[in-house]
Amino acid sequence: MEIISDKIIDLDGGQTRMEAAYGSDDGDEDLFAITAKREASIGEIFEQNYRPWDGDFGPRWVRNYAIFRHHVFGLFTSKGHRNYNPFIRLTILVIFIGAISPIAMLFFSSLFGSGPDGFIDKMWGINRSNLWGQVLGYFPRNLCYWPLLTALVVGGMISDDRRNGTSAIYFSRPVTRVDYTMMKYLSVAVVLGFVIIFSYMSYYTLAIVFKGEGWGFLIDTLPMFLAGLICSIVLVITYTSIGLALSSISQSRFFSAIAFLSIIYGTKLVALLIDLQFETSILYILSPYDCLAHFGQWMLGLELNYSHSLSLSIVSIILMNLVSIFVLISRVSSLEVTRE
Repeated sequence: MEIISDKIIDLDGGQTRMEAAYGSDDGDEDLFAITAKREASIGEIFEQNYRPWDGDFGPRWVRNYAIFRHHVFGLFTSKGHRNYNPFIRLTILVIFIGAISPIAMLFFSSLFGSGPDGFIDKMWGINRSNLWGQVLGYFPRNLCYWPLLTALVVGGMISDDRRNGTSAIYFSRPVTRVDYTMMKYLSVAVVLGFVIIFSYMSYYTLAIVFKGEGWGFLIDTLPMFLAGLICSIVLVITYTSIGLALSSISQSRFFSAIAFLSIIYGTKLVALLIDLQFETSILYILSPYDCLAHFGQWMLGLELNYSHSLSLSIVSIILMNLVSIFVLISRVSSLEVTRE
């Protein structure tokens, strides 16, 4: 036979109920309760105290540099930095080699001559068309190289923080949202600029070195070089703005990459079809590449391939950047110091 005993115990104003069972085997004359621990003491289960940090924080530039280093150095090493997939690293390397490939042709032409009628110099040497093509040439750079490069870099730049809750790590430190946004933007711009701007400057510099050109040639071509340099900087800024805006609105790096490629190629294709059908280039103002190409042709003094006004393309570039930056800032401001 078993006896069940109920007891009500008062714990600091509250009540709890304890049930104890007594056995009916030999030795029942002792009549003690069969419990897990007869003399268990009641105490605190967990105590958590918060103490303010009374030490010195590192300088602001150190915290910002840590964000920048995490993304940029991740292309070369994964230890303590962003882990880029080996396929992404290999693809970026192939794009970089393709971007500087004209330098090899310049080198060969300096060794074996330019050929009859200066064919190699016309195809690969410094002139307005080639300087424009080094940055804004549709094939292969703006058809294959630059959009793919941007998609690979911006994919996951902010969407990974939103998906994995990494924003809690950033904003629990003394990192402001302005610094966070600026360092993300700078990280993407530096990677794009390293490939696009560095390859452009290397092409111009080594072409002069290989050919042994003098100061007269440098003075003649320097304005064209500076115009192309401005175009390359505007290209990097525009692609960075659009790419980061798309990365900030999703939790998938795949979505941001595909969305960027869709915008670049989709707007170009739609505008091209409308132009072929109705013989009007006005819809090219919706294409980031064509607005940049229109601006670049004017900067380098080339014949314009668009019938609409240049001012429309310039205004379109400005609006694209402003809208993209606005979306980026608004989405970053929605990141909380919690896992979303």
